[in-house]
Amino acid sequence: MNLQMQWATLLWMLFSGLIMGTAFDSYRVISGQLRFPRWSVHTLDLIYWIAASLFVFRNLYHSNHGELRFYVFLGLFIGVWAYFLFLSVITERFVVMLIRIVRQIYAITVRVVQILLIAPILWLLKLMKLLLGFVGIILLFLGRITLLPLWKLLIWTTRPIVKRLRIIDGFRYIQQRIIRIWQQWFGKN
Repeated sequence: MNLQMQWATLLWMLFSGLIMGTAFDSYRVISGQLRFPRWSVHTLDLIYWIAASLFVFRNLYHSNHGELRFYVFLGLFIGVWAYFLFLSVITERFVVMLIRIVRQIYAITVRVVQILLIAPILWLLKLMKLLLGFVGIILLFLGRITLLPLWKLLIWTTRPIVKRLRIIDGFRYIQQRIIRIWQQWFGKN
């Protein structure tokens, strides 16, 4: 392997160390801000390290066909060290700012959906309830005005027929029979 390939590999590993530091800080800030459950932290750590390993080995394979040398570890160490020395605070602030922006966009979106979609539907439901109540009151009023007199008129006109047929006596007999059965079963009250 020539010197140029070794320097390219060192630079790729330095770049990989910077990216690993950025990803780690971003993951750490996000998990702190979103307060993941305690049981999921170990799983997320494992996923981070698997992804970081795959990223580093892919870059290593791209730069020198996967040969592991001392300068590979040196490049990774220098990249991570440089990141934590110079860029860690900037990355943390940037990720916190992004989380705030995303939360604000989410809050605004929820508010817009409530104002433009949910509130009109609730207003329509209240209006429909009010209209149905109003229609019900009108129908009840009209029923009392028209149906009650018609019912009284119907009873008045059919009273002679009902008396002739002795329908009322039949209803009284059924009623008395039910009362007797009730008293026999449950005692006299």
